[in-house]
Amino acid sequence: MDKPPKKSRQQVFTLLVQVGRKDGDGLPDGATGGALMIYASGVDEAEAVRETVAILKQAELNPLDVTGYGTIQEREAQGHDIDTEERALMQRALDENSVVVAQLTPFFHGEESDTTEPRQ
Repeated sequence: MDKPPKKSRQQVFTLLVQVGRKDGDGLPDGATGGALMIYASGVDEAEAVRETVAILKQAELNPLDVTGYGTIQEREAQGHDIDTEERALMQRALDENSVVVAQLTPFFHGEESDTTEPRQ
């Protein structure tokens, strides 16, 4: 008798990660750091953050701070406008049980406090 497929407990979380400079990080010359908008899967936000930080460190980046914006349902409840492209990236993170970098914004001197928030 075939069992029905297990429903995944994975969810996708929107994270904003600020990174500092590190040799080999791939950020543009003159950048003082950057911000990455990331969609990461996990059974909870803590797991998504841990996996994201581990992957960024493997990629020679220097994560300094992570801000969580919740799941798609939580963001919608807060009134965030989530377009089709963003939804597709979130679905990819869920389907692949992965971390998807949606956007990288390098910072240059004086811009560090000018972080990008998810669209509302």
